[in-house]
Amino acid sequence: MRPISATIDFAALRHNYGVARRHAAGAKALAVVKANAYGHGIARVARALVDADGYAVVELEAAVRLRETGYQQRIVLLEGFFEPPELSVMREYRLAAVVHSFEQIEMMRSLAPGPGIDVMVKLNSGMNRLGFQPGDFAAALEQVKASPAVGTITLITHFANADDERGVQWQLERFERAAAGERLPRSLANSAAILRYPQTHADVVRPGIMLYGCSPFAESTGADLGLKPVMTLASEIIAVRDLAPGEAVGYGGAYTAESGQRIGVVACGYADGYPRHAPTGTPVLVGDRVTRTVGRVSMDMLTVDLSGAPEARVGTNVVLWGAGNPVEHVAAAAGTVGYELMCAVAPRVRMVEQVNG
Repeated sequence: MRPISATIDFAALRHNYGVARRHAAGAKALAVVKANAYGHGIARVARALVDADGYAVVELEAAVRLRETGYQQRIVLLEGFFEPPELSVMREYRLAAVVHSFEQIEMMRSLAPGPGIDVMVKLNSGMNRLGFQPGDFAAALEQVKASPAVGTITLITHFANADDERGVQWQLERFERAAAGERLPRSLANSAAILRYPQTHADVVRPGIMLYGCSPFAESTGADLGLKPVMTLASEIIAVRDLAPGEAVGYGGAYTAESGQRIGVVACGYADGYPRHAPTGTPVLVGDRVTRTVGRVSMDMLTVDLSGAPEARVGTNVVLWGAGNPVEHVAAAAGTVGYELMCAVAPRVRMVEQVNG
């Protein structure tokens, strides 16, 4: 069996959810499990977080699977619905939806009489993706309130800069102006706002990236925030080579040894989800030593510098990211974010559940 695997640590998941709950004490927490739980597997993450207040997804099919599995908590569709037939499915499975457009309100008029669908009415407070413009928000909210297809109503927005210097105050002020006088539950905080801006916690928070042990902030790792890595992508050295001075390795000879150098070949490549654009110098943990990649990442393999790891040999464990090698460091070296790396793990990579720990 090819040695590459991604271990998913249930205890770390529960720990990170607890961190979110402690930061936002008094608020409910929707565990964001969209994109197959950021690549971790929605079914296994839901099992690990069986006591979560609710789940947030994007795909209707994922929401239905969660309900059919037996989860009774609130399940929210973060992009809402896209065509009228979906509304009857949402009603049948008791799914909630973000409502962000007048077209969606119009669709709800076609729904036959029956139990109301819980909705989260979204304000575009500055992200400029989804949501009603501030000038339209009052009219949209009145139409939602008047709709017989609607059950409970929550107000929602999403922060664009909770993870950087601009912060959230400018959007929070827009939200408060648009929602002035409304005594409805509110959901504002993503992971970054949960950790940094307590004034945004309100009634419902939406922890996403922090659940998986990854920091939403460029200047820190999850460990700096008291989080634990959930996914550890690991493999082994499958060959060792000694390069003579001037010899190159890999496609295009992208790396040349300046002096004699020992390298290891690792069973992991871009077909496994490791970023092809990761340059020489991307950190990797070989045994108990942090070293670096060298040369170009191939489809099924990559090469690592063993100069500082004389004990490394065929079969030595290699952590591509996770425990001992923060995904944030790998992502920074590759010019991307931890979100993308975790979401990109390929189906051919064996997932191993670490239930106790």
